[in-house]
Amino acid sequence: MSETDAEAEVTVVLPDGSELTVPAGSTVEDVAFEIGPGLGRDTVAGKIDGELVEKYAEVHDGARIEIVTDQSDEYLTVLRHSAAHVFAQALQRLHPEATLTIGPATDDGFYYDVTDVDVDEDDLAAIEAEMDEIIAADYDIEREVRSREEAKEVYADNEYKQQILDEEADGEEVTFYVQDGWEDLCQGPHVESTGEVGAATLLEVSAAYWRGDEENDSLTRVYGTAFASESDLEEYLELREQAQERDHRKIGQEMNLFSIPTVTGPGLPLYHPPGKTVLRELSDFANELNRENGYEEVETPHVFRTELWKQSGHYENYKDDMFLLDVNDEEYGLKPMNCPGHATIFDQQSWSYRDLPQRYFENGKVYRKEQRGELSGLSRVWSFTIDDGHLFVRPDQIRQEIESVIEMIFEVVETLDLEVEVALATRPDKSVGGDEIWESAEEQLRDVLDSGGYDYDVEPGDGAFYGPKIDFGFEDALGRVWDGPTVQLDFNMPDRFDLTYTGEDNEDHQPVMIHRALYGSYERFFMVLIEHFDGNFPLWLAPEQVRILPVSDETLGYAHRVKNELEDAGFRVEVEDRDWTVGRKIRAGHDDRLPYMVIVGDDEQEAGTVSVRDRFEDQRGDVELDDFVDHLVDERDEKRTEPDFVDGE
Repeated sequence: MSETDAEAEVTVVLPDGSELTVPAGSTVEDVAFEIGPGLGRDTVAGKIDGELVEKYAEVHDGARIEIVTDQSDEYLTVLRHSAAHVFAQALQRLHPEATLTIGPATDDGFYYDVTDVDVDEDDLAAIEAEMDEIIAADYDIEREVRSREEAKEVYADNEYKQQILDEEADGEEVTFYVQDGWEDLCQGPHVESTGEVGAATLLEVSAAYWRGDEENDSLTRVYGTAFASESDLEEYLELREQAQERDHRKIGQEMNLFSIPTVTGPGLPLYHPPGKTVLRELSDFANELNRENGYEEVETPHVFRTELWKQSGHYENYKDDMFLLDVNDEEYGLKPMNCPGHATIFDQQSWSYRDLPQRYFENGKVYRKEQRGELSGLSRVWSFTIDDGHLFVRPDQIRQEIESVIEMIFEVVETLDLEVEVALATRPDKSVGGDEIWESAEEQLRDVLDSGGYDYDVEPGDGAFYGPKIDFGFEDALGRVWDGPTVQLDFNMPDRFDLTYTGEDNEDHQPVMIHRALYGSYERFFMVLIEHFDGNFPLWLAPEQVRILPVSDETLGYAHRVKNELEDAGFRVEVEDRDWTVGRKIRAGHDDRLPYMVIVGDDEQEAGTVSVRDRFEDQRGDVELDDFVDHLVDERDEKRTEPDFVDGE
């Protein structure tokens, strides 16, 4: 092959690791046809280096290519992007004055931000009906390439699209997608026709800021979702209704767990006694795991001079998200992360290769100034606590320490009966560190996952700029996935802080830093648990573990004697002494999501026994109190996820 021929070809990498050579200038669709004509005809979109793109996107030499068809996981994202266009067309049919900004697909559906139109929840039914007509008409969705100047003329009166054209659109040509004469500036990808959007619905209306910046214009955001079939949509809506019933904000209020009052500021949760009880139990569990695995507890302040954040690199990357303070003409910042403090602790003394690994942990409060429109209950807040751990290790210790961290994470997962999705995130285009250490680190992470038999996805290029990582997403009882634990390798911070240890050769060497969290953050993990358990926490976490229900005032004294014995055994117990019927007391106990209620009447008082009722409304009478206490101790200490006294013994 001549040099000219070689220059006219590029080689791409397919999902199975094989390589395919195609002519330079080939698109994703061209690659699909090279693989097979059937695949070419079925191509809807593609992924280049992990990024979802339209099928007309040009591939480059060395690109990692995936073909997206209607059988791919990514197809739903493409379909929902098209549904956003269906919504926008329907809106402008009914309200021609509406100005469009952006309308991306999301994990659960899509949204479109609009302005110059007054839309509220009462308008959604009419817009939905118009969307149904557009879907039923099955209009072709056609891609058109135009010059940037022509696009600017189209959007002469739309400052938002003008900004996109000025700041984000690459090249002299841009793409529009057109359906039934209606058009929108868009990079795609989209399905072939509006009819492929089998079913769509609009969910809610909220306010949003242009580009998420509260100093920009306020816009109207309309949320919706779409599926390929009506049955899939109905299933989603049913799950959504269940999710609303399990919403941690609703349950948090019902159980008096936490609040985020306006007067204290957005994204700053207050934990009430019951909520703090759950957090304390979670903290004790994590602390015990840390100490058992050789971690030493440290503590760092909430605020540092910004010189520290400049040294760590966080200032340049997180400045806009930091709370900055002027103290005596010197700049300080509330910490957005704990790692620079831990690196500084490590740097305060000299280390030998024999001293490594060094393992620190801290339940460290951090602060990030998220946009107000992004704040949501405990899932996204300004102030949160990370169950942080940082390890300083020799390169030859990476695998052993990663294995240990993953074992700790899965102890959390299994204890709380959670499901997780695991992903290996590899080197991004912008990164620090040499090829050799990246390749070694990625290989060690991959070997750990493979040898452990973990089912995991590979996310090419999604690693941190300072090192590859393993991410764990918690899947809750409704199948939703939330960001959770992580294990990250870091070659950057040891270099920035000039961290060293003396090697066996008596020379200075740089350690590798491992960042890890078993929960992710207490706030988001608390949210996951509230919704996963629907507030019905296992005994060891329950704010109130047992409630004593006296049948009458005559048995109130015996009820308190039972309470004292349970409290002496270390349980959180209350006596329901309000002048209610037993039936009402039982209903209140179920509403309060108690693991156990103990009913004491004349018979129980005379026999010195109790009657035990669990949250499943099962009851067992004539129970010796010592037997019940022994069972509670076992259930608590073994951290079983369900009360099992009534049926278990």
